[in-house]
Amino acid sequence: MRSIRGTRGMAVAPHALAAQSALAVLREGGNALEAMVACAATIAVVYPHMNSIGGDAFWLVSVPGEAPRAIDACGAAASRASIEWYAERGVSGSLPARGPLAALTVAGTVAGWELALGEARKMGGKLPLSRLLADAVDYAIRGIPVSGSLARTIAAKQTELGALPGYAPVFLPGGAAPREGERLVQPRLAAALHHLSAAGLDDFYRGDLARSIAADLEKLGSPVSLNDLIMHRARWRTPLALAHSKGTVFNLPPPTQGLVSLLILGQLDRIGLDGLAHDHPAFVHLAVEATKQAFAIRNRYVTDPTYMAVEAQGFLEADALRAMAASIVPDRAAPWPPLPGPGDTVWMGVIDDAGRAVSCIQSIYHEFGSGIVLGESGINWQNRGVSFALDPAALNALVPGRKPFHTLNPALAQLHDGRTVVFGTMGGDGQPQTQSAIFSRYVNFGLDPQAAVDAPRWRLGRAWGQDSDTLKLESRFPEATVSRLREFGHEIEMLGAYDESMGHAGMLVRHANGTLEGGSDPRSDGCVAAF
Repeated sequence: MRSIRGTRGMAVAPHALAAQSALAVLREGGNALEAMVACAATIAVVYPHMNSIGGDAFWLVSVPGEAPRAIDACGAAASRASIEWYAERGVSGSLPARGPLAALTVAGTVAGWELALGEARKMGGKLPLSRLLADAVDYAIRGIPVSGSLARTIAAKQTELGALPGYAPVFLPGGAAPREGERLVQPRLAAALHHLSAAGLDDFYRGDLARSIAADLEKLGSPVSLNDLIMHRARWRTPLALAHSKGTVFNLPPPTQGLVSLLILGQLDRIGLDGLAHDHPAFVHLAVEATKQAFAIRNRYVTDPTYMAVEAQGFLEADALRAMAASIVPDRAAPWPPLPGPGDTVWMGVIDDAGRAVSCIQSIYHEFGSGIVLGESGINWQNRGVSFALDPAALNALVPGRKPFHTLNPALAQLHDGRTVVFGTMGGDGQPQTQSAIFSRYVNFGLDPQAAVDAPRWRLGRAWGQDSDTLKLESRFPEATVSRLREFGHEIEMLGAYDESMGHAGMLVRHANGTLEGGSDPRSDGCVAAF
């Protein structure tokens, strides 16, 4: 497969219908931010195992001639969500991953849409909200053809989630997991989205829908209250920036792990990749070892920035990166502690005719999040708060009003030669690793975006349904690469040729002459849509 090319607008998402929603908005004269809202709304309906309007989101926005900016649309822990509150309910040790007690943070996604649209209007955007949500409403009420990824996930999680409040009527219609290609309808979610299109997005937090959401959550036993929704706001943030030899790479600041993604690329840049190939064992080894060091910093420091003792940007200074790169042994794997489990997410990218570019991630954390579906609105609520700890001495200790640690981190780069690149993936701890693979393959090794996304990938640690903390490789890696990595001391586990646990990645590029180029992941149900 070759990259898709265009001149006036381009979008990529892990579900084709979402990318096409974005493209339709671009064709109607909408800008990149408006198109992203349409894309994000559609994918919340058509890929419900990966994201929801009951989840969180982060955006990176690039406008020609301006410094990139970030949107933090992450919800905080409820005002009642304390260690003591959980102890009173018999919860100790760790937070439950499923059920009402796992739904302990505010969903920030819709507030992110609202903040982005405020900026879109300043750019001349005129499309009404009803138009931007129209596809999502239509797909929810008419139904969607169940994708392969969704069918497999519903079937795999049927025993775990089937008895949770509200789940089975939506995702197990007739008491059985739908097969690929069957139609899945979500009429209550359609009504909620239609209501937002008429009342405005703020209604999710401070209107009739907010009161409905709060009443359902309280009835189920979640600590999230109406006041928690009222207090929530999405915020503009300054992105982290990595000075790379090819340009500047941007990512989200804490509470996300965007620092990890930049630390990996920064170390690889300081080491230098000249003379290697995109599937060379030395490249994979260096990326894995850089990952270990980046995760060590993350696990020691990264949390809600209000509680951090250090500034994340300081780790990206040249001297700090050189010291990290110098400590990597080129032919020996270093030991490392096991990493946390997986997360489920969608990454989406849009670039418009004026060169405005958006890199966005939307997530519900685990597959179907907490697993609860609200009775009146049909909203599936996230379980992002499971990243909190019930130990008051822990780095991410649960405190009311505190933001949870996030694996989400959309990326964007402005290269010295005038190219703008948006890229990212889903996949929890695999996100920084996949970002390092596809960015290096495009920028350092000269693969086109589609080839960079398509090429065999690796992942250090666990993924969906996996208990092992091995270095996992897709089977398309050359045997010589696999053998050499074993000689370096890596414990290797081989996976399928295009394994979904490696994430759903994507990349869009705007070249200096204004032409567009993009690649989407064959591991997903997505596409690049362009004109």
